[in-house]
Amino acid sequence: MQTTLTHTGGMAFDVEIEGFHLTVDAAPEFGGNDLGPRPKPLMLAALAGCTGMDVVSMLAKMRQTWTRFQVRVEADLTAEHPKVFQDFTVIFEIDGEVDPGRLARAIALSRDRYCGVSAMYRAHAPVRIRAILNGEEQPEPPPAS
Repeated sequence: MQTTLTHTGGMAFDVEIEGFHLTVDAAPEFGGNDLGPRPKPLMLAALAGCTGMDVVSMLAKMRQTWTRFQVRVEADLTAEHPKVFQDFTVIFEIDGEVDPGRLARAIALSRDRYCGVSAMYRAHAPVRIRAILNGEEQPEPPPAS
């Protein structure tokens, strides 16, 4: 697996990932032109994408149906350089015909067994889970057995 970045000017880079391209850039106050996202938010997107794909796949196999499935990741940075994430919160917001127990199981399996991004991040900072099913906060899933 590899990713290639090619400098395109200023603080901007073209990022090539598996044949797909996107631009990363810095904010104007840091010499950039705001042409694309910053690298750290892409780390949050990687976590959301990894666990989201896991959970969607498992819920489909469990024959659960949803009308909305959204994953949001929030994280706090340390105050001092190098600024690193000191915690993560993954928030699943799901509406539909989804059994709360099956949702908890799918989330726990992703968190504890399948999502490599979550495993890497957990090695350095806590990763908390929130699940909101049909507008109701669910308990954090217990560890997958």
